[in-house]
Amino acid sequence: VKTKKKMTNPLGQMEFHNPSPTLNFNHAGYDAFKNGYHPLIAGSIDGTDDFPHDGAIKKAIRAMENGVYSPKYDPLIKGDPYATLFVGRLNFLTTEETLQKTFEAFGKIKKLRLVRCPATGMSRGYAFIEYEDEKDFRKAFKATNKIMIDNHQILVEYERERVMKNWIPRRLGGGIGGRKESGQLRFGGRDRPHKTPINLLAGNGGVGGGRGGGSRGGRR
Repeated sequence: VKTKKKMTNPLGQMEFHNPSPTLNFNHAGYDAFKNGYHPLIAGSIDGTDDFPHDGAIKKAIRAMENGVYSPKYDPLIKGDPYATLFVGRLNFLTTEETLQKTFEAFGKIKKLRLVRCPATGMSRGYAFIEYEDEKDFRKAFKATNKIMIDNHQILVEYERERVMKNWIPRRLGGGIGGRKESGQLRFGGRDRPHKTPINLLAGNGGVGGGRGGGSRGGRR
């Protein structure tokens, strides 16, 4: 009987659909996503907001509740999610060849997909890079975040959509990151980690900081 190969975990304690990575680069150490992704948590600087502060979060909550998104329905999403990098904030002129040259320095690449608009063929500014070996993924994950490619400082994360329970992508109002001028920041990633709630810092079990200030008062 052919048995399914057990997926190993390059991020230490992170389990499939329940991430709790030990590689906390630029991370505050507080994991608000310990029970999975939720747009309301992503929209809050400390994960304690109890109502959405922008319309996109409402959209993401509806998408999650209605089950409108699942990566298993996308034929382009393949391979080992635990050996796959998400690379964002790319220059729209950056090519597959440039990414290949940059990231193959850390190991053999199995698949590289620069996401492009089907209608125009233009880059959408992000890519997925799968390595043959998980140890090479780990090396690239450590070394490449915030490096410059074609005059853009890039963002490198692990692939969350097949790893994090209830993940909702940015195009549906979820995701992580974003730019402050958009008014739709999402917290919990390497770029903008959640801050530890005030009640946990104080140890008094009181009301969390999200309702008093949350991401509305703490945008940066």
